[in-house]
Amino acid sequence: MLIKSSLNAFRLSTYVKQSLVKAPLALLALSLLMSLSCGKRKPPLPPQERVLQRVEAAGFQRGNQVILSWKMPARNASDNDVQNISRADIYRLAEPLDSPLTLSEEEFASRSVLIASVPITDADFALTTLTYADTLEFAGQPVRLRYSIRLVNKAGQKASFSNFLLVEPASRIAGSPTSLAAGLSQDAVSLTWNAPDKNVDGTTPPNVLGYNVYRSASDKEAAKLLNKTPVTDTKFADEFFEFAKQQFYFIRAVSVGSGGIPVESGESNIVDLVPKDTFAPSPPAAITLAATLNTISIFFATNPEKDIAGYRIYRSTDAALDQSKWELLTPGLLVTSTFQDTRVESGKTYYYYITATDKTGNVSQMSDVVSETVQ
Repeated sequence: MLIKSSLNAFRLSTYVKQSLVKAPLALLALSLLMSLSCGKRKPPLPPQERVLQRVEAAGFQRGNQVILSWKMPARNASDNDVQNISRADIYRLAEPLDSPLTLSEEEFASRSVLIASVPITDADFALTTLTYADTLEFAGQPVRLRYSIRLVNKAGQKASFSNFLLVEPASRIAGSPTSLAAGLSQDAVSLTWNAPDKNVDGTTPPNVLGYNVYRSASDKEAAKLLNKTPVTDTKFADEFFEFAKQQFYFIRAVSVGSGGIPVESGESNIVDLVPKDTFAPSPPAAITLAATLNTISIFFATNPEKDIAGYRIYRSTDAALDQSKWELLTPGLLVTSTFQDTRVESGKTYYYYITATDKTGNVSQMSDVVSETVQ
């Protein structure tokens, strides 16, 4: 029994020793496995897409409208992103002029009215400026209008309000000019129009400080203001037009608005035309001749027209000869205002006339005939 107990004790001792040896090895293997696992790099996560959602509102009064504008973010979020924008909601709050200028977003949200929802597409991004015209009805009581814009996603979730745009619309703003018409001459497009007969609120006389004249080369591009100060007459001459290019014109009246700030009316009717150059240049003038041995030098004044392409010089030794039969000395257009006729003979008298040609091919009447005798 003693021997058997000793044997069992020996086996237990051996098992314990083996277990104590195996345990550190297992822990070491587990630690190594965890170390290798922690050191393995995972593929980098794509950057989180962030789209600017709050816009800045700007605007001004024109006639009986407030023109709102805002610049869209550089890009839209993907279709399944919560930041994907599908429309812009426009809010307005009418308040007395003596109301506090400061207002919390919560109070504005509870008191303002949604006046429009503008659909937004991906084409409207890329920092594009969008606009909305709010047409007003004047009731006689001066008010302050407070506007703000919110971008909205497809689920109807709204971004933050934009800044507040405050406008105090003036009611005595002239109506639009009417009956705009255009005439064409060699030097200008002549515009005429009728003055407005009342203000946008129906009052008279119309509050007209002057007029602004606009021109564009397309009905899709922004028009250029042609006058530096308001035109005080109901006519205007555009001397910087181009022949053969389409031109669009319209007029806006200018009134004195709130605080003395100029306010434009709405547009007149739009006139579009493609000016066609059918106008011949004036005949060359101030022609002088100088004769030397075997040469007659011809000098003349440069034509005043801006589109002169060149000149032709004709010669004859017989003043009575039909001028259509005179000799052409310059088969190609002469681009200077001097010429030397070296094919002359001593003792003969030579007669000359000159015509001018513009870039469209219109030819002037012939100049006065001049003559010189070679000694």
